[in-house]
Amino acid sequence: MTIPAADSTVDELVRSFIGALPDDLDAAYQRLVDALWSEGKVIDGAAVAVPSVVAALGDTDPVRQGRLAVLLGLLAEAEYPRLDGEVAIAVRAGLDRYLELVRGGEARQPLTLALLYLLAHFPGDRDRILAATSDLAIDADERSRLVRGLAELDLENPDVGWVWPSPSAWDLSEEDAAQARASVQGLSSEQVTANWEGDTRTVWAAAGAIANWAVRNGPPAPLAVYPVPEWQPSGQAPQPIDALFGSRAELLRCPTCHGSIDLWENGARCEPCAISYLSADGILDLSAGVPDGRSTAHEETADLLAKLSEVPKLGLYYEAVLRQSYLRLAGSNFGEQVTHADEDAYLAEHLRDVEGPVVDLAAGAGRWTEVVADTVGAERLVAVDMMLPMLSVLRRRLPEVPAVMGSALNLPFADGSVGAINLWNALQAFPDDAEQGIAEIGRCLRPGGVFTMLTFRWSDEPIARYFQGSHFFASRPEGHLVFEREQLRQWLDNAGLTVRDWQSDVGTFVFVTAERTGA
Repeated sequence: MTIPAADSTVDELVRSFIGALPDDLDAAYQRLVDALWSEGKVIDGAAVAVPSVVAALGDTDPVRQGRLAVLLGLLAEAEYPRLDGEVAIAVRAGLDRYLELVRGGEARQPLTLALLYLLAHFPGDRDRILAATSDLAIDADERSRLVRGLAELDLENPDVGWVWPSPSAWDLSEEDAAQARASVQGLSSEQVTANWEGDTRTVWAAAGAIANWAVRNGPPAPLAVYPVPEWQPSGQAPQPIDALFGSRAELLRCPTCHGSIDLWENGARCEPCAISYLSADGILDLSAGVPDGRSTAHEETADLLAKLSEVPKLGLYYEAVLRQSYLRLAGSNFGEQVTHADEDAYLAEHLRDVEGPVVDLAAGAGRWTEVVADTVGAERLVAVDMMLPMLSVLRRRLPEVPAVMGSALNLPFADGSVGAINLWNALQAFPDDAEQGIAEIGRCLRPGGVFTMLTFRWSDEPIARYFQGSHFFASRPEGHLVFEREQLRQWLDNAGLTVRDWQSDVGTFVFVTAERTGA
């Protein structure tokens, strides 16, 4: 049930916000927001109150103008996919004022970022908006988010996907673009529309998250951009998988029956299950076995090798481009409060003294696997991930570290066999099953074994929290999901893991070190 937003009450809240002292500004702003909007929905009567908010843009300073612009953007999208609802129409009525403000703006300044977020909600005024912002020296990411936010769906030639963190971040080759178009052709009009709407919300959420942080904290730090290395085949003969694993093979268990498996030159076999697991380029595929009589090992290995060569650049691209943007979204890291060096130092400090074999779980393309290897020794380490393109990059980076393609929800390791498990920036990749993943980690760690983790929590600030969840990735089209502090602590406790270090006060990062206690 919603509470009507009385016009006089909103007028009072607007005046209170405009006149608030710096120490009271956050609280006054939140009271105004709460009167009009909550968790992505408008409060009854908000349309009548919107003119008061628009009028206040002319009566205050850029700090407050920026916050009001973010609020107006939230109201404009609250009725989406309708953009002609009564609240959206009321917000659009202030367009002349928004354009006047943005024409005099400066790139990367909080008010400009807030106005770009707000203006992206008016596709019917696309030409006016693009003309008004044409002289702004905004960067390619910001402009491409604005252009995409103002676009309208063409079912005859739909352009879906490839929008996060911005459309300009995806410098697609002609071949990649053709593959993207081909993948869309098989979708129904309903599926295309759903994807388009998810993309639109994601573009708004990316722009809104940056703007909301900026109006509260000042201009964001420049986004670190790293060159994407060229991918070249190694040209080296693959090392036999049994020799590569060596003594680490004792850890491995069949993911089907959890019994021992025997490694051989090109794979592994579980005798009780009569299932073979195949390998290529130092990667043992324990995600799916080949039952006796179903296929020859040669055919399966050839197929696996082909898959490995398909898109290894995805792993390179993730580390160079996407990860930095993801840390900003999930970790509220727009000020670069947490750097790669900070992550490296945490891992080195908390894994330095561990004993026994070590697993880097959800290892990706190996950037942090390399830090773990430098800390504990590559000869003790096994990498696990579900994505072959990522693991193929990892294997090139760390040829001494064997890799397993397998699930974090059914780890192919013996009970109590592992000395340390690292799960870095990955728990949120399977948020609906995170409790099961942590339980598996607890099962595999030996008593005294160490678990290190970087993940993310929901923001305490309602608007930031909304933008965190309003990203619709292909892996979770119902919306991005992170965690509550209490959830994480309970899951760790249930898994027999005692927290030894907990840091969750910088942005919305959560750094954890826990120890397996008990039998």
